[in-house]
Amino acid sequence: MNDQLTPLQSIELIQSMISKTRSSLKANSFYFLFWGWLAFSALLVQFVLKTILDYPRHYLVWLVTIPAVFITIWYARKRHNPSARTYIGESMGQLWMGIGISFFVLSIIISAGPSGWLYAYPFFILFYGLGTFISGRLLQFKPMIIGGIFNWVLAAICPMLPYDYQILLAALALLTSYIIPGHLLNREN
Repeated sequence: MNDQLTPLQSIELIQSMISKTRSSLKANSFYFLFWGWLAFSALLVQFVLKTILDYPRHYLVWLVTIPAVFITIWYARKRHNPSARTYIGESMGQLWMGIGISFFVLSIIISAGPSGWLYAYPFFILFYGLGTFISGRLLQFKPMIIGGIFNWVLAAICPMLPYDYQILLAALALLTSYIIPGHLLNREN
């Protein structure tokens, strides 16, 4: 049997891979937009609860992430198609699962530490940047790469600001790394 592909078969294979990658871009935009808008909104609500309403349990807004995890799992299972699996799709899934676990572990570490949540946001922004930068490189999507780099700059600036304004900086980080690139990714399809 001949292991060589004809030129026509090579072109068809390349077109098939491009098509699968393009369809995975649309699916990936859901995650960036869903988590981007969810966390962005939570940050703004937390800021209002803490600074304007002086509510002592302003952090409870983050309980919204519990049902969001289940929604994400449900969406991923609903869209799961073994025949449409791509290396990029698998890599993105593993990357964001690792970052999600890292967010959870960091939250445990920070809650047990003596300074509490005072320095949480620089690390969260750092993770936003890392995930977005690598995702942008995998998808070869420049707005995500730029958003990731911009987040690293924000993470470096963040500890220099009072805690209340770190919350707003984290919202800006999500806007530039998840929301804007997510909408551009969605539009590209």
